[in-house]
Amino acid sequence: MEDMENMHNTAITYQGLLTGKVAFITGAGRGIGAAAARLFAREGARVLLAARTEDQLKSVTEDIRAAGGTADYVVCDLADAASVRAAVDRTVEVYGRLDLAFNNGAVAQRPVPLDELAEAEFDHVTAVNLKSVWLAMNAEVAAIRATAGTGAIVNNSSIGSLRANPVLPVYGAMKRAVNSLTQSAAVSYGPEGIRVNAVAPGGTLTEMVRDWDEATPGIIDHMKSVTPLRRTATPEEIAEAAAWLLSDRASYVSGAILQVDGGAGA
Repeated sequence: MEDMENMHNTAITYQGLLTGKVAFITGAGRGIGAAAARLFAREGARVLLAARTEDQLKSVTEDIRAAGGTADYVVCDLADAASVRAAVDRTVEVYGRLDLAFNNGAVAQRPVPLDELAEAEFDHVTAVNLKSVWLAMNAEVAAIRATAGTGAIVNNSSIGSLRANPVLPVYGAMKRAVNSLTQSAAVSYGPEGIRVNAVAPGGTLTEMVRDWDEATPGIIDHMKSVTPLRRTATPEEIAEAAAWLLSDRASYVSGAILQVDGGAGA
């Protein structure tokens, strides 16, 4: 009888996937980044949101706080090196540590072949989609070393990085470079207990994809037709994959480029 009472009184409590962690998220004002910020907070993390548009950041931050989460934000221009470093430093100023980072922010290119892209646009895509990731990772590794000691970083790539990408050639090239940085960093910092992975989303209903569909009508329908699940992803589904990779449940996963594409890359 006593054993039965003990069993009855033993509650199974759910601990959030990221409980006790501090997470930094770029591109957090909308799309996958905003979904990630909300999810990470629900899973117990204290989050610092970074993006260029303050009203979007403020809105997402207020939503998280209203739901009982802990969030703050910093305006950050990913094309500006000092701004990227300052955003990471701000996380440590606000929360005293850094455990996790999701480098999600990116800019699209016009859907044209490489010879039709202006040099200035090439430089901008490179600065935001590649250089800012390198800058952020440098600052994140330093912050993790100085505070939490160990941690995890996830970079947002694309399935367009894993094959020819003739319509978005520079975007694809920068994302492929992000894959390389991810794997190199995983090898460099693994001995310190810092894991580095990437997610490679397939067609996902973000503002970027909707804009692409407006410029090239039928793109979303095409994405669905070449995806075995016959649909696009929601930003929340990509965020779930990033959350798992950042969590201790993925403790032996490092250097992975995780395709989250409904089977499109199979």
